[in-house]
Amino acid sequence: QVQLVESGGDLVQPGGSLRLSCLASGFTFVYHNMNWYRQAPGKERELVAAIGTSGPGTFYADSVKGRFTISRDNYKNTVYLQMNSLKPEDTAVYYCNVVRNGNSYWGRGTQVTVSA
Repeated sequence: QVQLVESGGDLVQPGGSLRLSCLASGFTFVYHNMNWYRQAPGKERELVAAIGTSGPGTFYADSVKGRFTISRDNYKNTVYLQMNSLKPEDTAVYYCNVVRNGNSYWGRGTQVTVSA
């Protein structure tokens, strides 16, 4: 079955960096677009970044453009989210997501807290 396991969340000071990882299994990773979402307390889950199956195709929410970079390693079945210049408003649970055969799959999430 599809499994997505996120890691890398932590408490970091404003201006700091983190790299999130999502290890995928149970489907042919190389054939699927991958997404990172986040959900802050009291807010709806929002799409942060997305990456296509190959090549340079990426999407970023306006709030993270120029600070976050999504990438993937198709040999390791892993998608990454490099987050730089972190702000307190980036505090959220970050989720990995894939849509396969019309069904949306989610990991359990990893907590990112940006605070002094």
